[in-house]
Amino acid sequence: MDVEILDEQTHAGYIIQQVLNYGTLPEFATIIHFYNPETIKQAIKQAGYFDPKTFAFVLSYFDLDKNELQCYTKKRLHQAHWI
Repeated sequence: MDVEILDEQTHAGYIIQQVLNYGTLPEFATIIHFYNPETIKQAIKQAGYFDPKTFAFVLSYFDLDKNELQCYTKKRLHQAHWI
């Protein structure tokens, strides 16, 4: 994504997901202070992917049920068959 056209409100979901997946603890603190909790939770619920460590962290930190997260429910739909 072009940083020049990145808007912190319009692209909040993208920014939050990227910081959670690839950011540092100080960057996480920045999004916590910049965005309201509901915006962050909504972005987490709609995210397409979290690595396993981030997935566990966001569930615990934001007290979410894994079934609320699109990345979890979508992953469960596409499980490979045993051969």
